[in-house]
Amino acid sequence: MDSRTRERDAHSDQEIMSILRLRNVAVVGISRDATKPSHYVPRYLIEHGYNVLPVNPFAQEVFGLKCYKSLLDVEKPIDIVDVFRPSGNVPAAIKKKVRVVWLQQGIHDPASEEDAIKNGINVVWNRCMMKEHSRLFGEKELL
Repeated sequence: MDSRTRERDAHSDQEIMSILRLRNVAVVGISRDATKPSHYVPRYLIEHGYNVLPVNPFAQEVFGLKCYKSLLDVEKPIDIVDVFRPSGNVPAAIKKKVRVVWLQQGIHDPASEEDAIKNGINVVWNRCMMKEHSRLFGEKELL
């Protein structure tokens, strides 16, 4: 089946679990608004042992963590780029040579995804990291 016709990527639960064991997550489009998924998902990730690197050009900090203006400004190692914005951020992830681009629920751009895959980056699309972590590991497992 062509990836464009699926509702989400074809990763198995084992593959998603392996990805979720990576620790350094740059969150592109993180929000200061506690009612938005782009706020409470990264908070959940922090509470479960992830090293979150906030990326938002309009915020100085979120959760007491320095916000980077763009993904290319992040000086620290990044395993996963968790994208809450339109997938136009994928080219920056390719330049950073991250291991995984995770496009949150509702985000899917076949052309950008194909570019990332061609550059050796694993792509997860139309899935929520928080929901997948909770579903696969439950609340009991902290990383």
